[in-house]
Amino acid sequence: MGSLDRRSFLRGALAAGGAAWVGAAGACAAADAPAGARGGNPGDGPYGPLQPANGDGLMLPAGFTSRLLAASGETVPGTGHTWHANPDGAACLPAAGGGWYLVSNGETGGGGGTVGTLRFDSAANVVDGYTILSGTTRSCSGGVTPWGTYLSGEEHPTGGVYECDPTGPGQGVHRPALGTFAHEMIAVDQRRGWIYMVEDDPAGRLYRFRPTTRGDLTAGTLQVAHVVNIGIGTSLAWAATDPGSPARDTGSTAFAGAEGAWIERNQLYLTTKLDVRVWRVDLRDQRLTVFYDHAVTPAAPLDAVDNLVGHRHSGDLYVAEDGGNMEVCILPTIGRAACWTFLRFVGHDQSEVTGVAFDPSGTRLYLSCQRGPDGSGGVGRTYEVTGPFRRSLPERVMRRRM
Repeated sequence: MGSLDRRSFLRGALAAGGAAWVGAAGACAAADAPAGARGGNPGDGPYGPLQPANGDGLMLPAGFTSRLLAASGETVPGTGHTWHANPDGAACLPAAGGGWYLVSNGETGGGGGTVGTLRFDSAANVVDGYTILSGTTRSCSGGVTPWGTYLSGEEHPTGGVYECDPTGPGQGVHRPALGTFAHEMIAVDQRRGWIYMVEDDPAGRLYRFRPTTRGDLTAGTLQVAHVVNIGIGTSLAWAATDPGSPARDTGSTAFAGAEGAWIERNQLYLTTKLDVRVWRVDLRDQRLTVFYDHAVTPAAPLDAVDNLVGHRHSGDLYVAEDGGNMEVCILPTIGRAACWTFLRFVGHDQSEVTGVAFDPSGTRLYLSCQRGPDGSGGVGRTYEVTGPFRRSLPERVMRRRM
């Protein structure tokens, strides 16, 4: 995800270089954009208008509250664990016997990367904290697996993926078969056991790993996406690629500055920050469409994209901004096209919103301000937001969510 200076440089370069970085994906999707890309109404959304900023510097809808869980370099209350610097991508996993784990990447360079974990009991009390990965470089984001591990990726050209056990202190295991590139979010297709990965680079690709044995990440085939036009429209085709370096295979497609990846009800959603888009891939037939395009509806509040997370009880996507005005916005995946602001940070202008993740009950949203409020000296903050998140999907639909 990186610094504000890096983001500004990349956006300026995109403006100068244009479609050469977007590649075939941009060219193919442009025709679909007016019909298929959501922009929606910049209204208040299902929760009403934002209230004035609270003591955490968060503007939230009425009925929602926040609490500060952890600050970089400080001991997390209720534990003996020191929270890491530069909190970034995060995820939640259920814990045996009740409660859950919050895992959070620390995007520090020079071997200072890490993944910290907070253990919550069933009453949402923090009861433990520890490290499950250390000694990496720019551990940026990742994703959870159906078998209960966390995959953490490094964001640099020679970055790898580490599989981590969130249930206790330990050290993650490098999985070189998942590729060597600037990793961001990782999404696992639970139905097929395949792993989708995005690359944060102007020439970044979309990857898929097909393990030889489901759940075993030591061997399998790494593939790169090629955008093709067939009878049903724009789709993805996949070809094997070398896991030892970033894929730049002839015919493979650039997704410019990809950061987010999430699978919801057989749909893969991914974000590309350099064109401010959310893409959707139907995993049943690999059809590719533009789900949200800020250029199509510039009045929509989501004017930068980063991590995203699905809310399984409503079908809503919560998308964090990389830049912009420090918001998390909602894109509903069911019903009419819309884009709403859910929260906004105030007084945190030199930072970015990272690590959006829901607890298993869908009643608590976790997120971080990576470098903290202005004047804090870069001390990151991790928060929990609770409130009346809508629950509009029947249980039978939620069971089909992956």
